[in-house]
Amino acid sequence: MSEQLKLIGARLKDLREISGESIEDISKDLDISPSLYAKYESGEADIPVSFLFNAANRFSVELSTLLTGEEPRLKIYSLVRKNKRLSVDRRKEYRYESLAYNFIDKKAEPFIVTVDYKGDSEPANLNSHPGQEFNLVLEGTLKIVIDKYELILHEGDALYFDSSYKHGMVALNNRPAKFLAVIL
Repeated sequence: MSEQLKLIGARLKDLREISGESIEDISKDLDISPSLYAKYESGEADIPVSFLFNAANRFSVELSTLLTGEEPRLKIYSLVRKNKRLSVDRRKEYRYESLAYNFIDKKAEPFIVTVDYKGDSEPANLNSHPGQEFNLVLEGTLKIVIDKYELILHEGDALYFDSSYKHGMVALNNRPAKFLAVIL
């Protein structure tokens, strides 16, 4: 696995050990098996961003702290230039670029997400996380599955939904799809 994945796993382990809790305690709270959580900590398994979001909330730290190892410091505003976004390559299905990683005490996590076209008609994995999510398609066509619903979104279409329901996306029409995702 990548060096970034190993560093994130080490941060998860450090937070768990600082809290004085067992893998079993944390995995139960985060609704995954202890063996999968142990693989996340060791850097042996790819970690979904939705899990990192939940873990950050569980440990009362910023998501960017898990991703970068540094606490965000900006309080008045955060300007992230196009070529200075924090790349978060956590899942092979999606590429994330964090748009406010250096702002402290965020009320939302905004990302640009790219989904490569793979020829699949169904999402490979469905994720869920507490809260709500807003998606605005910037490029391409995106099929989004939320619980038992299937939606096709085109450039300019927007979707707001309860992200505690299992959801996932696939790009359609032989090209990647890019969208703005805001996790609340």
